Amino acid sequence: MALNIMRFEHQGRAGWGVVRDGRLTPVPGDFPATGDFLRGNTVASLSALTGPSLAREEVRLLSPVTRNQQFVCQGANYRQHMLESGMDPDAKTFNMFFTKARSCIVPADSELVKPSHVRFLDYEIELGLVLKRDLDRKAVVTPDNLHDFIAGLVIVNDYSARDVQIPQMQFYKGKSYRTFGPVGPHLCLLEPEDLPRLKQLHLELTVNGEVRQRDTTANLVFGPEETLTELSGLQDLFAGDLIATGTPAGCALSIPSPARQRLAALLPERKKWELFMKVQAKRPQYLKAGDVVESRIHSRDGAIDLGVQRNRVVDEAA
Repeated sequence: MALNIMRFEHQGRAGWGVVRDGRLTPVPGDFPATGDFLRGNTVASLSALTGPSLAREEVRLLSPVTRNQQFVCQGANYRQHMLESGMDPDAKTFNMFFTKARSCIVPADSELVKPSHVRFLDYEIELGLVLKRDLDRKAVVTPDNLHDFIAGLVIVNDYSARDVQIPQMQFYKGKSYRTFGPVGPHLCLLEPEDLPRLKQLHLELTVNGEVRQRDTTANLVFGPEETLTELSGLQDLFAGDLIATGTPAGCALSIPSPARQRLAALLPERKKWELFMKVQAKRPQYLKAGDVVESRIHSRDGAIDLGVQRNRVVDEAA
């Protein structure tokens, strides 16, 4: 049975706790990295944990993925998101990978700081996979052995400065500003029987209560098995590392049709990006100070519930 864990600060010390009925049962031991926590505990041992508990109001929430872990992302990985971006999901034969700076990882209830020079701040709800073990060579990951590689799940919001990312062709730069990677609140640890639900999770993101993104993981183009197989053949991975699996349709970003993109390619570089900025400026969906973004991921039967991530947008201090 899936088990929710939270990382928190209490009386000046960081700790980990099992979530039960809105309270936290602290886990004994010192685990400075997510990988350390996963190596030192099992779902069985954590489920059997007893002792005094803390109310959620007594602690300060921390990210369950620590900043000493890698933060790898997939792009264009939901069918409808690809279609609205002018791509054919049935013709896609490769994964799109990029990274975010680990310093952008913040707790799930953090304020989202909008840099003063950013005009087009966008949201992207994503399911995050947290790795169970180190990988220093290629592994062939299948539905039968997936549990050997994935410890649990988290909510990630891949906030993006589109006026940096797109014109500068800088995914890392446009997506790595401080506070652009809230994670949590829950780290949902999985048992083998939970894995079929990975293809049945519901994602929903709202801005000021209005639904902007809604989809299910059934519409992923590349699933966890394909992704981990490819990534493990590319780079070393470690227990506790985070892989964000892409966002559904409904972002604020407006992508021109393939035909318009071909026409824009004929324009001088400066004119092309002036046109891009003009189109985006008409999009009221971009985030502004005071907006509240809420993200939820869960299975319909409630067996997996990653909690609610809530971020209020604030302008960067002068």
